[in-house]
Amino acid sequence: MADLPQERPRRRIALWALQLGAALLFVGFVALGSWQVQRLGWKQDLIARVEKRLAAPPVLAPGASRWEGVNKAEDEYRRVFVRGAFDHSREVLVGASTELGTGYWVLTPLRSTDGNWVLVNRGFVPPEYKARVSRTATEAQGEVVVQGLLRLTEPGGSLLRKNEPATGRWFSRDVQAIGKAQALEGPLAPYFIDEADMRPVPKAETSPRGGLTVVRFPNSHLSYALTWFAMAAMTAGIVIYLWRDRRRRERAGVDDRASEPA
Repeated sequence: MADLPQERPRRRIALWALQLGAALLFVGFVALGSWQVQRLGWKQDLIARVEKRLAAPPVLAPGASRWEGVNKAEDEYRRVFVRGAFDHSREVLVGASTELGTGYWVLTPLRSTDGNWVLVNRGFVPPEYKARVSRTATEAQGEVVVQGLLRLTEPGGSLLRKNEPATGRWFSRDVQAIGKAQALEGPLAPYFIDEADMRPVPKAETSPRGGLTVVRFPNSHLSYALTWFAMAAMTAGIVIYLWRDRRRRERAGVDDRASEPA
């Protein structure tokens, strides 16, 4: 049955509106897919750079003259070493969740041989070894060489919990806040070092377990891009269908008018 003459303009407007909306969605989906392709290139470059750093020999940790230029893009996860002495009396515990379970990172200030402070994440301990007295027998004394991965400060706290310096409750490795809370006098590096577990035999059970840094970057950008492009293709299909349906209805209307008696 043909449309009534008064209904045709409204149907035509509705069809045009649907086509316009679908066209806008198509453009939006293509833009999102293209953005994910760009993100994919960035992520692949990041992974390649970090893998190159992890494979390189350790270098001396940046000194005070280079602190201002330390950044995530060029320095994070770089293998470094530093020489100095720990001040175990000023260690702090930071809440941690690792492959060994939940517990704490042991962050200990190290006074480097050039007189600066560097926070060292000596590793993970379970809750039963939270008290320092349970670990003092394994604490390194005197001058040591610490090797590990350079990590940038984590200000503020975790996603769900804020650091509470006044009560000594830490949920992220906030270098400046920890340095202030522990009254570290003198220059403090704007990064910390995740100590590697370099001993030929496993550390004593009561020692912090190093070498647990997770260097893994989720990379789902390709699947996201394909999803957006698929949605763009589906939207294009809807536009084509609506256009063909409108043309069919217009031809049907012409045929109906042509068949009416004079």
